[in-house]
Amino acid sequence: MVFIEIPPKAGRILSVLCENGYEAYVVGGCVRDSLIGRTPQDWDITTSASPEQVKRLFGRTIDTGIQHGTVTVMDGKDGFEVTTYRIDGVYEDGRHPKQVTFTASLSEDLMRRDFTINAMAYSPKEGLVDLFGGMKDLENKRIRCVGDPGERFGEDALRMLRAVRFAAQLGFSVTEEVKASIRALAGTLSRVSAERIQMELVKLLVSPRPQWLRLAYECGLTAVFMPEFDRIMAQRQNNPHHAYTAGEHTLVAMQNVPADKALRLAMLFHDMGKPQVFETDERGIDHFHGHAAYSEAIARQVMKRLKFDNETLGMVCTLVGAHSRYPKLNAFDVRKTAYEIGGADLFERFLLVKRADVLAQHPDVIAQKMDYLGELEHIWRDVKLHGDPLSLKELAVSGNDLIADGREPGPAMGEILQALFLEVLEFPERNKKEYLLERSRGM
Repeated sequence: MVFIEIPPKAGRILSVLCENGYEAYVVGGCVRDSLIGRTPQDWDITTSASPEQVKRLFGRTIDTGIQHGTVTVMDGKDGFEVTTYRIDGVYEDGRHPKQVTFTASLSEDLMRRDFTINAMAYSPKEGLVDLFGGMKDLENKRIRCVGDPGERFGEDALRMLRAVRFAAQLGFSVTEEVKASIRALAGTLSRVSAERIQMELVKLLVSPRPQWLRLAYECGLTAVFMPEFDRIMAQRQNNPHHAYTAGEHTLVAMQNVPADKALRLAMLFHDMGKPQVFETDERGIDHFHGHAAYSEAIARQVMKRLKFDNETLGMVCTLVGAHSRYPKLNAFDVRKTAYEIGGADLFERFLLVKRADVLAQHPDVIAQKMDYLGELEHIWRDVKLHGDPLSLKELAVSGNDLIADGREPGPAMGEILQALFLEVLEFPERNKKEYLLERSRGM
């Protein structure tokens, strides 16, 4: 018999519901993750109790989705979604059921779920409830829909992208039946909001297998929400520096950075401008001069379309725009590049982007470029060790210091501070208040 260790707080909610005559199970992702040895992030509960009955049984509840039968039960600072068994009505917009009907049947509730591995329930009393072969699919490491995949994707088109995302997260295959349905219905993904697509895309990219974005491409999904990616998948790179198409290079490069949202997005977008600047010389060698600026513009356009937050957008666009830079191997140029990119944190990420880009190039050029990067990183470590100033706020004098020294406030003051900083950037040992005040008097 399968045993799942349920956290005490979730267990108490199950006990209260059962002691009052209702059925109650943990359900969905927490069951799936427990069965494959992953730690669940959330413990969702499904029950025969109506939302009103749930609210009467627990002191602190939040009506998070009461129209769909969901009440969040609070236990201290922890919240647990408790949802009444339900049957979904007709999906008119490819996302939401027009109406939901509460039911007393657990099987009817599980039947409406997307994939077999997400349609299992568990209670300490009844054990595992697996009506659609989810456990076998976990053992066989495959993504399969509950019932007809065409019906499931017709109900909610985002499920097609979720299939790819789960495959990437878990290392599972997607059945041919599911892939065929995705190809047939891929165009309906256009009915799904940008925010929901963005969320699934990010989960896929920060998974252990970001390169499985290729599956979304092969099934026609990226053509709907990111056709720019389809263009680089078709972009050849007949160049001594490259061994792949621009798209395949991108898929490899994404694997070479940590599973960080901004870094994975930067690698996704870093070469998207190549088709716009593609040219072939008289020797038949392909070139992509200035592609970084075009890639940055495309990254900005796509991220705005997918409703990314401004902080992530700014960081990703900076890294994409800078990825082709090769600072000279001296401390001044390293400091200058770090300043122009946006500071120490972004320069650290820039180094990771450079390394990932190089490791996805032709084997014949990797060693030489990695030697360069190794020296660049050595210089950067020295810059950090010495605490060299990399921004105006690290300058030993401020506008208030200049005013106290007799300088009139105004636009000229900013120009003076900028000039002083650029000098200190080149000669960090001059970052001393007395010296800088003396220099400012002659400006």
